[in-house]
Amino acid sequence: MRDAPVLMFDSGVGGLTVLREARVLMPGRRFVYVADDKAFPYGNWEEPALKSHILDLFATLLETYRPAVSVIACNTASTLVIDALRERFPGHPFVGTVPAIKPAAERTASGLVSVLATPGTVKRQYTRDLISKWASKCHVRLVGSVALAGLAETYMRDGFVDEAAVRAEIEPCFIEQGERRTDIVVLACTHYPFLANRMRKTAPWPVDWLDPAEAIARRAVSLLPELAEGEGVSGVDQAVFTSGKINYVTRRMMQGFGLAA
Repeated sequence: MRDAPVLMFDSGVGGLTVLREARVLMPGRRFVYVADDKAFPYGNWEEPALKSHILDLFATLLETYRPAVSVIACNTASTLVIDALRERFPGHPFVGTVPAIKPAAERTASGLVSVLATPGTVKRQYTRDLISKWASKCHVRLVGSVALAGLAETYMRDGFVDEAAVRAEIEPCFIEQGERRTDIVVLACTHYPFLANRMRKTAPWPVDWLDPAEAIARRAVSLLPELAEGEGVSGVDQAVFTSGKINYVTRRMMQGFGLAA
């Protein structure tokens, strides 16, 4: 277990936001980052087909990489298939990514919270159950963005993004009720933190953009045995793309995150 890698899984490059935090908390660990780019975007899939696809893919990933823990750094995948993964692969620890509704409800001063997510995460009963359980005293607006994950992928690869398009995607998050305004926006997709600066720039007023990446990384740390001081795992951190295709720009981006692709 000490020599086994930590597997980070996402539909694209969004999970790199979690990897970034995990590296800080687990400097002695080796990582395998898996981008399911062959299936991106997950929003285009019907739920039963996507669920079956991810389960079958993990059968291969677990056999190939033998990770100590697998982090599903994708809200859409987690809310759909995390329970099924745990059932199909008992004994292997999985860390899911779910909308940070509980901490948002605890922090809000106005009582107006928005959850910015993919349409798949928005429509899932899992998300509504979180609201009922943790935020029943708040007004929570669910905002399903069709384009934002793709905009984040473009930004990470090309270094620029259409700010007007970002503004249009986040605009529904901002509501006013009398003298109260939305004061927290939950970033319920791991792609979105890459656009946080553009969101702040184009937002109609300042809010707290709640990024769960650190909390996800801390949960993964809690499931691993502690390394002694100076102890570390040898080997190169690796990026894997399910399409088997990677261009020069993407390769350089992975290298920037310390991953060999």
